[in-house]
Amino acid sequence: MLSVRARLSSVISKRTFATVAPEAKKPADQKFKVVVVGGGPGGLSVSSTISKLLGKNQVAVIEPANQHYYQPLWTYVGGGLKNFSESVKPMGDVMPTDAEWIQDKVTEFDPENNTVKLADGQTVGYDYLVVAAGIQINWDGVKGLKEALGKDGVTSNYDADSVQKTYKFIQEFKGGNALFTFPNTPLKCPGAPTKITFLAEEAFRLSGVRDKTNVIYNTSAGKIFGVDHYGRVLQQLANERNINVNFQHELIEINADNHQATFRNNANQELKSFEYDFIHVAPPQGPPKFIKESRLADASGFVDVNKDTLRHNKYKNVFALGDCSNLPTSKTAAAITGESGVLKKNLIADIQGKKIEQAVYDGYTSCPLIVGRDELILAEFSGYTGKPLETFPVDQRKISKVSQYLNKEVIPAIYWNFLLKGTWTGPSTVRSIFDPVRPKRDD
Repeated sequence: MLSVRARLSSVISKRTFATVAPEAKKPADQKFKVVVVGGGPGGLSVSSTISKLLGKNQVAVIEPANQHYYQPLWTYVGGGLKNFSESVKPMGDVMPTDAEWIQDKVTEFDPENNTVKLADGQTVGYDYLVVAAGIQINWDGVKGLKEALGKDGVTSNYDADSVQKTYKFIQEFKGGNALFTFPNTPLKCPGAPTKITFLAEEAFRLSGVRDKTNVIYNTSAGKIFGVDHYGRVLQQLANERNINVNFQHELIEINADNHQATFRNNANQELKSFEYDFIHVAPPQGPPKFIKESRLADASGFVDVNKDTLRHNKYKNVFALGDCSNLPTSKTAAAITGESGVLKKNLIADIQGKKIEQAVYDGYTSCPLIVGRDELILAEFSGYTGKPLETFPVDQRKISKVSQYLNKEVIPAIYWNFLLKGTWTGPSTVRSIFDPVRPKRDD
């Protein structure tokens, strides 16, 4: 659906002596100074700031969805600690008022001609492009998963419908094997599969079925968490709570009729089946098809950007942030806060024709590791270095009720009221305030 504020560009065809001119390029059906692809946190943060700067008719957001979800809340929904309704708002309510919302899908990028093509066949031109299209969930990547999801104890907190059934299945669980998986692909919120494992284990204890339950966490990774600074603590906690962790185990098939889940051990390629009475699946994920097949993608299919400046490595008027980018850091909403600040500074300088020292992203991300109803390990680190980038002057590896309250109640308010409106670009300022009193640690 295109705006009535279309700007048609003229094309002048020139013929030369005794030659046939090449076919003229069709002009874009609409043209904007900045086009943002995606109405998630990255796209809205950038478009809010830039549209306020440039005013109306200058910034377009291309986003087909009617609803906007705060997906980090879905772990709490699946754990019975939050209502699903708290995680969703109409897209129109969060769209910047100064931006033009084009409610359609992008099907193609043409960066050579500074246009994108929409599902309805029309094209939108731009001077600058920001790609913030998120990540694609590939439910077909596990045989039988799509058909089994949401039924007979098969669930996933990565799906808007299924997450609303997770806690129901946990409550109905009367013992047996409770399986939890982590895929062999990039994924958004990589701590989420672990979080629901700990929440479910606690729920089984509280309901009195823990003594007849095997809690099994099968991860395709080689360790329970990618950053050892926090992973060692998490693994110790899993051991204490008798959570059986199997590494290099990738889910490849669910046989719902027999309640069997088949895993491949990627260390030796052996197949092993597990009987389940409850299973939470973190599905395989990857770049959206329209990005993967475009000139903007790297070999892995994600948008190929400079990890410091978030500018495309070939097309200098193209930027990307969030899950669709190839930035080598964890794909989280927290990462987007830092990425958005850097991207906006560099993009605004380009728009205004200013030569500045480019802002640099340090890889900041956060994975609030929920390990109980009132327990959380606030993991903050650089995905580039694997080193902690903690906000507060305490050892954030320690389980904290305060951190749980912060993540459950305060951060969602920051998300809705500040990040989406472009005024929150991460905790770096808060961190710097605490730096003088931060204790020095060797690890």
